[in-house]
Amino acid sequence: MTVKALSIAGFDTSGGAGVLADIKTFAAMGVYGVSVVTALTAQNTTSVRSVFPVPSAFVMEQLNAIFDDIKISSAKTGMLYETGVVLAVAEALSCRPQIKTVVDPVMTASSGETLLMPGSAEALVMKLFPLAYLVTPNTVEASMLTGVAVTDLESMKEAAKKIARLGPKSVLVKGGHLAGDDVTDVLYTEGEIFKFRKKRIATIHTHGTGCALSAAITAALAQGADVVAAVEIAERFMEKALQGAFPIGAGPGSIDHMAWIRGEK
Repeated sequence: MTVKALSIAGFDTSGGAGVLADIKTFAAMGVYGVSVVTALTAQNTTSVRSVFPVPSAFVMEQLNAIFDDIKISSAKTGMLYETGVVLAVAEALSCRPQIKTVVDPVMTASSGETLLMPGSAEALVMKLFPLAYLVTPNTVEASMLTGVAVTDLESMKEAAKKIARLGPKSVLVKGGHLAGDDVTDVLYTEGEIFKFRKKRIATIHTHGTGCALSAAITAALAQGADVVAAVEIAERFMEKALQGAFPIGAGPGSIDHMAWIRGEK
C-alpha cells in the first residue's frame, strides 16, 4: 500500500461511520489510510448521545504531524462540527493544493442529531469548498446549502450547479434520500452532468453510507482515477457493501466494507 489517503472526520464509537468507516474503506481498496480526528462521539446504532469536539489547535497538531512526515495523495473531510476546526482544516489544506480533497459536508446524523454547529456552514462553504476537488452532499444537505428544494433529478442538477459556483471543482449530489425503486447520483464537473443510476438495495442497514462513498472516491482518486472514474468505482464499491449490509445492534446496522477486498467485484 504505497498510496496514502487521509480521513479528517469524527470518531463513531459504533464503527459504522467517521474515521473508522473511512479507514476500513481505504484498506479494502488497497490504500493506506491515516486519520485526523475532529470530534469524539458517544453513539450506537440508534442515536448520537453526545459529541466531544477536539480543540481546533489539536486538530492542527494532528494535521501537521501527518503532513510533516507522510506524503498524502488525497484527503476527505467528514464531520468537522465547529467553525474553528473548519478553519484549521482549510488553513492546512490551502498550503497543499496537490492533495485532491473530497469534502463530505456532514451536517446532521441520520437519526437527526446536529453534527455541524450553527454558523459553521458558512465557514465550510467560504473556506473549504473552494479547496475541494469534489463536494458530496446528499439531497438534504444540497437543499440546505442552496435553498433549492431538491426533490427530483432536475433539482439535483440545479443544486449541483449552484454548489459548483461556490468554488469546488466538481459536485456529486447523492440521491439516496429520495423515494423510488432506483437511486440516482448526479455528478457535475467541468460543465457536464453525469448520472449514476442503480437499483435501490432493500436494507435498513445503511449507517455510514455517505462516509464510505466519499472515502471510496478518495481512495480511487489517490490511485490516479479521474473524478468520473473515481465515482464509478465508488458506486460499485457501495453496491457490494450494501448487498452485504448487516445488523450490529437495535438500529440501522453497518454496510460490509470488506466485500470489495474479498474480491466480490
